[in-house]
Amino acid sequence: MDVKAAPNGVATIEDRILRITGYYGYYPGYSSQKSTSRSSVTRCKPGANCPSSLSGISRQLSPLSVTEDSSAPILELQSRGSSGVCGHRVERQNRSGDDGTQTTHPDNSSQENRIKARCQSCTSMVLKAIWGLLIILSVSSSWVGTTQIVKITYKNFYCPFFMTWFSTNWNIMFFPVYYSGHLATAQEKQSPMKKFRECSRIFGEDGLTLKLFLKRTAPFSILWTLTNYLYLLALKKLAATDVSALFCCNKAFVFLLSWIVLKDRFMGVRIVAAIMAITGIVMMAYADNFHADSIIGVAFAVGSASTSALYKVLFKMFLGSANFGEAAHFVSTLGFFNLIFISFTPVILYFTKVEHWSSFAALPWGCLCGMAGLWLAFNILVNVGVVLTYPILISIGTVLSIPGNAAVDLLKQEVIFNVVRLAATTIICIGFLLMLLPEEWDEITLRFINSLKEKKSEEHVDDITDSGVHLRSRSRANGAVSIPLV
Repeated sequence: MDVKAAPNGVATIEDRILRITGYYGYYPGYSSQKSTSRSSVTRCKPGANCPSSLSGISRQLSPLSVTEDSSAPILELQSRGSSGVCGHRVERQNRSGDDGTQTTHPDNSSQENRIKARCQSCTSMVLKAIWGLLIILSVSSSWVGTTQIVKITYKNFYCPFFMTWFSTNWNIMFFPVYYSGHLATAQEKQSPMKKFRECSRIFGEDGLTLKLFLKRTAPFSILWTLTNYLYLLALKKLAATDVSALFCCNKAFVFLLSWIVLKDRFMGVRIVAAIMAITGIVMMAYADNFHADSIIGVAFAVGSASTSALYKVLFKMFLGSANFGEAAHFVSTLGFFNLIFISFTPVILYFTKVEHWSSFAALPWGCLCGMAGLWLAFNILVNVGVVLTYPILISIGTVLSIPGNAAVDLLKQEVIFNVVRLAATTIICIGFLLMLLPEEWDEITLRFINSLKEKKSEEHVDDITDSGVHLRSRSRANGAVSIPLV
């Protein structure tokens, strides 16, 4: 039943329903025209054959005297094919499909670029891991070799300060080795003096002057000499495994000094690591029932670790961070300072017969050169490893020297491992590894756990969405149509 036009311009109740439901092809006044043309116009149903000729349609519409503008939507509806889909809508879908295929080309290229970037990043990570593995083995083997050669040298020659002075002089070769690598790898090669001046910026904008040479190099050279000298003294009293394990406590001392002096961030896990290091030191002294030599040896090793930590903290305070070239320049400068200003110390010890030898020909030059060469290789590898791979791997290489020395000591039968010594070594190693945790390790762990939870929830939502899409496709295939609400 038709109803008169309402004030809002809607002619019939059916027009209102079609407007609310958003029926395709609806235009105002459609229902009134439909009622007048119901006898002459037949709507196509899905699966039915509709008259496709325009002449047939015009013949059906000619008795109605309908204008072309008003009949255009009806023609759009009547021009549906056998599937009941509007021809113009199919054309728009085809055009949108063509546009979609065209717009997917940059998406495909961007996706290919992302894949290439991921492959490059994965390749760089693999290369860094391979370099890291090689450097870990090199660092640990060089440190183990240095320690064991010192123990062999002590059998016939015991002059720890002379050995320290001799090995420190080899640091002069650090910068030449670095410059040789620069000539071999750099595309734009620089002259030695230009490279030397560029790397001397670690001392300041003015470079290396005599005042800065004495002011900045003297304290670090003294700390360097004390660290190595105390380490060699400890090797006379203790086994190589115990000394290397106690020296790893320097990480804990670095944290404590940085927290006190540099006001670094407080971390509970590093306090626990420091407590574990102190516990390991006490247990290491107890391993030999607090024997006199054992206590003195532990004191020497802890003193070496302490001076090493003080060296690192002062370096960070006064000089800051340094790249590979600047580090090579600084270490070579320490070697020059040692050669010029500390050479009088072994001379005094020789004439006072504190460290005396019969003749220079009687010196074990092979062991001395081997020790100095491995010590220099260790320092170079530590600085090169920071450039080529992750710094944490260098620390892992250092702590791996403990089982390396333990294996050599067991083969030489120079140490007897009891439960207390094994427990002390294990506690120190665990504390050392805890020191390697980054400052934001707790936040990183929480973010990682949250990302795993979000990924699981997204996968769950995607599964629900896929199941819903599958159900809707099945309902559409069965003939059910959902009408969108406005």
